[in-house]
Amino acid sequence: MMVFAKQRIMWHSLFFFGPVIGTVFALLISMWPAAAHEVRPAVADVEISANTVEVTVRLAIEPLIVGINLAGLDDTDNAPEAADYDRLRAATPEVVAAAFQAVWPRIRAGIRIAVNGHRTDLTLTSVMVESTPDMSLPRESILQFQADLPNGDEPVTFGWDAAYGPIIVRQVGAGDDAYADFLTQGADSAPLPRIGTATEGAVAVLVRYVLIGFDHIIPKGLDHILFVIGLFLLSARLRPLIIQVSAFTVAHTVTLALAVMGWVTVPAAIVEPLIAASIIYVAIENIRKTEISADRTIIVFGFGLLHGLGFASVLGDVGLEPTRLVTGLIGFNVGVELGQLVVICTAWVVVGWPFHNKPWYRRRIIIPASSAIAAVGAFWFIERVFF
Repeated sequence: MMVFAKQRIMWHSLFFFGPVIGTVFALLISMWPAAAHEVRPAVADVEISANTVEVTVRLAIEPLIVGINLAGLDDTDNAPEAADYDRLRAATPEVVAAAFQAVWPRIRAGIRIAVNGHRTDLTLTSVMVESTPDMSLPRESILQFQADLPNGDEPVTFGWDAAYGPIIVRQVGAGDDAYADFLTQGADSAPLPRIGTATEGAVAVLVRYVLIGFDHIIPKGLDHILFVIGLFLLSARLRPLIIQVSAFTVAHTVTLALAVMGWVTVPAAIVEPLIAASIIYVAIENIRKTEISADRTIIVFGFGLLHGLGFASVLGDVGLEPTRLVTGLIGFNVGVELGQLVVICTAWVVVGWPFHNKPWYRRRIIIPASSAIAAVGAFWFIERVFF
């Protein structure tokens, strides 16, 4: 009878909140990009000598050619120029390269290499388009361009127009002065030193990686946000929540450090589906159980190991020079923890504090919300395994 009563409560809650859950789930599906049209950040390697800057950028150039505005866009299917983009994706590498060279003067205007605020002239030196692309993914091209620098030792800044989408900028060949950042909304890089000139101290590096870590949780880490909310839902009481979050934090800190140092390597094709599975597990356990047990803390620790590998992939894209390894790793991890803390505090203020003592809290909050989280996790798992 008790099991039957619990099932009645669960299904009554799903019926009551079904339209809300369905709407949220449908919205998330509609926002999830198809792989072939996904907007990925460009990656720029910048090498600065005494008199020249040489830049190598890896990206999908078709959106730039047809003039798609990538600012805030997740899927090129949503752009007015989607049909032109698809036609260009199907073209030969020679056609795509020639099309890019034809519009280079327009594209060059959105790339800023400057010294003391004065822009330099850019020269396109190479366009290489992937010859045998996987049509289920964006086709990668490699651009190379350079600029002559005025005499002196003033640092250089790199800027990328917001319409070209986000970009990861990495300074190479600078030794102790290596730099890496994730630029969005048309931002400029920090000043990049020429050979032998340092401009960025340890505190600036730490702050920059704190911001990168926080940004990976809010707003970009929806899977990590849902996992943390799943931890919060089963117990709004402080002590068990701290135990769970602490276990998760210790675990992902360990694997993040091991992965960044190259001691542990697990392909994203394995890690990402398992992260989705962790979300499903925690959400379903919230529905099945009413209290936190010791085995849940152990399982949360194990899932933290997985999430740490996911965090490491972000740092792998941004890049960490060996001389900045400790500072960048600490800063990124602090940013991640601050992001998680904001999620938990927000959940507590919005849901926990006003409602956790209500007799209907589990029926109307925990079960429906956990059901929605499990559904989203299941969608992600299928998408990451089969698409």
